[in-house]
Amino acid sequence: MSDFRIVDKLQKLDVDIQRNQLNYHAKRVLVSKEFTFDAAHHLHDYEGKCKNLHGHTYRVILGLSGYTDERGLMIDFGDIKGIWKEKIEIHLDHRYLNETLPPMNTTAENIVVWIYEKLAEALLDEQTYNGARVEFIRLYETPTSYAEARREWMEVE
Repeated sequence: MSDFRIVDKLQKLDVDIQRNQLNYHAKRVLVSKEFTFDAAHHLHDYEGKCKNLHGHTYRVILGLSGYTDERGLMIDFGDIKGIWKEKIEIHLDHRYLNETLPPMNTTAENIVVWIYEKLAEALLDEQTYNGARVEFIRLYETPTSYAEARREWMEVE
């Protein structure tokens, strides 16, 4: 026997649940969203395969924290996607990173800090999210190798 059932009555706002009940707490929470992008690059002052032009399918995980609003949302996942697409991905996806990023060696370690800075800047520009801040960025260059930037490292050092 299955426990599957169809609900008898769909909950209605202002009838079954009041607006002041939508936000369950006043605590900081972390949300994350993951993206991929394809890009080419090469490394300078490096002896190894990566000195040659080559490409990766990068995977990036964005971790943001903040306080929920009256609806119980910290930031809409669609808003994170919009920031990623409009402010960050345009410089990365199907690009030659040595050309589209600021002058730097295009290591995962440098790129992850650049992504962190761009996302932090975008959140400051928006100023619509309650205490929103970047907690971490994790950038996978391969499925088993990643670089990470964390807020406590970016703000202190």
